[in-house]
Amino acid sequence: MNLMGRHMVSIIRVALGTVFVYAGALKADDIVAFAGNIAAYQLLPYWANYLAAAILPWLEICCGLLLIIGWRLRAASALVILLNVVFIIALSAALVRGLDIDCGCFKQGGGDKTSAWQALLRDVVLLAAAIVVYLKAKLERQRPA
Repeated sequence: MNLMGRHMVSIIRVALGTVFVYAGALKADDIVAFAGNIAAYQLLPYWANYLAAAILPWLEICCGLLLIIGWRLRAASALVILLNVVFIIALSAALVRGLDIDCGCFKQGGGDKTSAWQALLRDVVLLAAAIVVYLKAKLERQRPA
């Protein structure tokens, strides 16, 4: 991979990590409101909304920090891929069922809602970025020293 490509993947990795740290920190700041956002999707039982709201922000923060510092990139990017697939499925389910909800991605309660279509597009872009980081980390791991 040429020098520009190597730096581009690093920029993508740090940007992706920053997005996940930021989103996780906003959610961790108000777990109850985030649980309400999760409940709006009508996918989980009541108790599981709170469990997911308690765990998900910290998982996002940890993955984001690992991406930013460049440590355990395959594991961190694989988890980010999994998270984005789950987010895409949840948003798609909300769209199919005609639910008028805020995605709960970057703000908890109040303010303008982010449309599910806009959130879905953003998650697809984040998924693509995570796949690029994962593939780059996998290639570097396979290279002989």
